[in-house]
Amino acid sequence: MAATGALGATMNYAERIARAQAEMARQGIDWLLIAPSSDLVYLMGYPAHTSERLTALATPQSGNEPFIVVPRLEAPRLAERQDLLEILDLRIWDETENPIALLAKGLGDPQGKTIAVSDQMWSGFLLKLIDALPGARFVNADLVLKGLRQIKAEDEIACMREAGRLTDEAWEEFVATTTLAGKTENEAGQILAGLMARRGLGAPAFMIVASGPGSASPHYLTSDKVIREGEAIVFDFGGNIAGYKSDITRTVHVSEPSEEFRKVYAIVDEARARTFAAIRPGLPCEEVDTVARKVITDAGYGEYFIHRVGHGLGLDVHEEPYMVGGNRAPLRPGMVFSDEPGIYLPGRFGIRIEDTVLCTETGGELLNNARRDLVVMR
Repeated sequence: MAATGALGATMNYAERIARAQAEMARQGIDWLLIAPSSDLVYLMGYPAHTSERLTALATPQSGNEPFIVVPRLEAPRLAERQDLLEILDLRIWDETENPIALLAKGLGDPQGKTIAVSDQMWSGFLLKLIDALPGARFVNADLVLKGLRQIKAEDEIACMREAGRLTDEAWEEFVATTTLAGKTENEAGQILAGLMARRGLGAPAFMIVASGPGSASPHYLTSDKVIREGEAIVFDFGGNIAGYKSDITRTVHVSEPSEEFRKVYAIVDEARARTFAAIRPGLPCEEVDTVARKVITDAGYGEYFIHRVGHGLGLDVHEEPYMVGGNRAPLRPGMVFSDEPGIYLPGRFGIRIEDTVLCTETGGELLNNARRDLVVMR
């Protein structure tokens, strides 16, 4: 009924499906359809291949056994998962068969049924399914899964703590052993990625190395630009343990920075620290953003803080909840999200400092503890 992942953590997929079914019953949803996505990984620990060949998990509110429609050439991957075969039915389709018809048949009479579909199901599949099931009502599966995935269980938190710890270790070694001037952004990123891989974090979940004026672009595209003395460099990166992500940003300077740079760095770090100090259950998500924004605005740089202060983290790098104006949802214990204020001066430099944070019963817990002081590298 359960599978063992990293750290010996037991992922109880039967329990996760049961929780989803309980939420379906609460909302009057008859079927939950999940395509290859992080939602599928959450419910059954299966990183299915996304392609023109349909794979879909179908979970009923009650009664029938969940089943998964899967192409024959991928079925061997699931046949090895005895823990899953105990809780769901494997329905294999061949190349000449119509998988939509197979899925629709398994769902039964569609009249009056409400079917929740994952938002990562390809529109081509969904449109065919709508045609095959006249009389059914289709809604977004986020209605069922968003609330469940926002609150991390202990097995998930254990993976994220370890991912954060190992990411911190890789960064500390990088700072202590790497010379940046003369290297390209890509070369610097490859060195850091190697240090992460050596610690079992796998290939980076993402890697941004933004130097000089590029550091003022929060989602900069890392390139073969040569890093030069006198430049700021933003490193935004993360790895994963059992699919659960780490996410950290540190900004360094190559050679001695200007007084203005030091001033802006201190403002960003103060915004980060005050945001973390404010975290507690019940605080509206938008208030997390407000705390950081007030520090930066009061310092005269409000127009240069151009993004929300944080986003949820888990199987996806960006997921609910979002720390942004207008989101009145309260923080709850078990939520994991980023704390990442930034100031970006176009054409000059940008500074972002980011930690991943867990909301606990009593406040916040840092999942990153790598040094946050201004690091001057060579």
